[in-house]
Amino acid sequence: MSEKDRMLAGRLYLPFNEELGRDNKKSRMLTRLFNNSTEEQQDYRRSLLKQLFKSTGENIYIEPPFRTDYGCNTAIGENFYANYDCIIIDVCSVTIGSNVFFAPRVCIYTAAHPIDAGVRNAFLEFGKPVAIGDDVWVGGNTVINPGVTVGSNVVIGSGSVVVKDIPDGVIAAGNPAKVIREITNADRDTWEALAEQYRQEIKSERKE
Repeated sequence: MSEKDRMLAGRLYLPFNEELGRDNKKSRMLTRLFNNSTEEQQDYRRSLLKQLFKSTGENIYIEPPFRTDYGCNTAIGENFYANYDCIIIDVCSVTIGSNVFFAPRVCIYTAAHPIDAGVRNAFLEFGKPVAIGDDVWVGGNTVINPGVTVGSNVVIGSGSVVVKDIPDGVIAAGNPAKVIREITNADRDTWEALAEQYRQEIKSERKE
């Protein structure tokens, strides 16, 4: 079993080898090109992101600067947005669903290190995968830790540190993040009414 296979399987591995070095070098090159691009180069940016990630939807938008270890271990669904300073450390798989939005400085970490100092000082490390469902909003300065699954239709409050799985259909926040309450039909009705009010106001303004 290669060190890359061990890494992706969540077993102890040594990160310093030729195969992982090539993957990391490609990631650094693509993210450098992406971060140095301009706002007039949106098609170019999307092309770089599609080369970087394992898979993406057609509609993907990330605000530079962005950092990732490999990129090729991250799969992203349709209609994804990440604001400034997003970091995805993908030594294990990262799976992000559709209609997922990140506020500034959201970090996803799959990498972990041994508690024992002797093993850690030998540069052995390991990882655990992270999965995020559909229709998720993650607030600014949130950290999603190794091994976490975030369900669908979830809101994560800003400044959260997510160390345990978050179920579907809830608002969660805190350090460590905990479920605050369920997202209800009343929430949907309130926000749909506000959205309809917005649409009517825009329609009225256009007639003036």
